[in-house]
Amino acid sequence: MSDFLKHQFLLAMPALTGSYFGASITYLCEHNDDGALGLMINRPLADVALGELFDQLDIEGTHHRDAPMLEGGPVQRDRGFVLHSRDVLFESSLILNDGMALTTAREILAAIAAGDGPERFLVCVGYAGWGAGQLESELADNAWLTCAADPEIIFSTPFSERVDRAAAILGIDFRLISGEAGHA
Repeated sequence: MSDFLKHQFLLAMPALTGSYFGASITYLCEHNDDGALGLMINRPLADVALGELFDQLDIEGTHHRDAPMLEGGPVQRDRGFVLHSRDVLFESSLILNDGMALTTAREILAAIAAGDGPERFLVCVGYAGWGAGQLESELADNAWLTCAADPEIIFSTPFSERVDRAAAILGIDFRLISGEAGHA
């Protein structure tokens, strides 16, 4: 299998409403024979700013303290994942498509706090993960809709508009899609 869904958005179909992933948009960082790893990009953590993480980790710096942190997914919720532009890279950075990278090292947080970090970034807590064949099975069950990822949606679109903007790439209005499949 190729990594054909890498650098795609996963849009939760209405059938997932009420589940953990309901109304979510996930950016797929990796998809291969072993499974998939993605970050939800539309769920800011309520009342939690990046400055609180800096304080917990004893990171000094005054920059971006008010930036939101996002719920990246249900796996490893004690770890941070930074999806960012490639203008600043670290030894541990994983190069992604469309001028983006993924870094999990503490050093990126220190750089962000010092004002020396990447120009564009999202800090996510946890990630969404699928085992081998699991995502393909969910796609076959019509749980997800996929479309090409767009860095402007990731970094510049308000959180509440990200799902609709991504669906619009496909010419779809989610308000018109039923959660039920089949005919009446």
